[in-house]
Amino acid sequence: MRRREFIALVGGAAVAWPLPLRAQQPAMPVIGFLSIGSPQVDVVRLAAFRQGLKESGYIEGHNVAIEYRAAEDQPERLPALATDLVRHPVSVIVVVGPAVALAAKAVTTTVPIVFSITSDPFELGLVASLKRPGGNVTGITTLASTVLTKQFEILHEMMPRAVLIGFLVDPTNPHAESEIRSMQAAADLFGRKLLVVKAGSEREIETAFAALVEIRAGALAVGNSALFNSRPDQLVTLAARHALPAVYPYREFAAAGGLMSYGSSLADAYRLTGLHVARILKGEKPADLPVIQATKVQLVINLKSAKTLGLTVPPSVLARADEVIE
Repeated sequence: MRRREFIALVGGAAVAWPLPLRAQQPAMPVIGFLSIGSPQVDVVRLAAFRQGLKESGYIEGHNVAIEYRAAEDQPERLPALATDLVRHPVSVIVVVGPAVALAAKAVTTTVPIVFSITSDPFELGLVASLKRPGGNVTGITTLASTVLTKQFEILHEMMPRAVLIGFLVDPTNPHAESEIRSMQAAADLFGRKLLVVKAGSEREIETAFAALVEIRAGALAVGNSALFNSRPDQLVTLAARHALPAVYPYREFAAAGGLMSYGSSLADAYRLTGLHVARILKGEKPADLPVIQATKVQLVINLKSAKTLGLTVPPSVLARADEVIE
């Protein structure tokens, strides 16, 4: 073969090679992120989730894509949104909250699902066991009912003269009744009267606060709920309007102007969620991935809010605070 013909042949092959080679390259994995709230509320969760992915070598837009779906506090939309992600298709679905997890599980038994919830996933029927979930679902749980006694204790220290304590609960939450039992036990322990008020919608939240003011509650504890967690500004504003000292489940409430929060760290929980998802992207099966409990809790005090309420934060509470917002 002549040298010139050989060069032309090699050159032609070089032009032809990239197309079939590209076809053999694995497609970028896509993660579905499904929430009952809104993208604005999920900012903290998403930032922590991306951090967990990054620690495992995955960077959004570089070697992984994320498809976001939010129900905007309309739970009836969840099945359709979950179905849309399955059809997209996605490699794994991250779900925020028990209602979202149940909706996603109902529409697929094959696409891996990773939850971040406060409820017991075994009691909800999401997994066969915590150590070996089985099926296509696993995830992260955060401390919920187990921290309620501590919440009540801190609220009692802050407001020692408050005899009647309100407890705001979302009745649509699967763990609502267990929260009520835990908080009632705490009230009995400290010799205080507990008034449970329920709100399952934005309008009912307004009504619940009106009831608290009418019965002259001395303080308020806010339960853990996807509805409440998606409306920190509304809850904090109502508490301030009625001069009602309150303790909330997450730092985001204190950052929004709430008096104080005590509960699991959302940032820690969603970082762990990102790590869990990365393991699935690397080939592990959700059936074999144990459910992990995020154990990091934090007490956050907002001194500006305390001053507005005319309260002096006891030194014993300040000393235990993980963060003080001034």
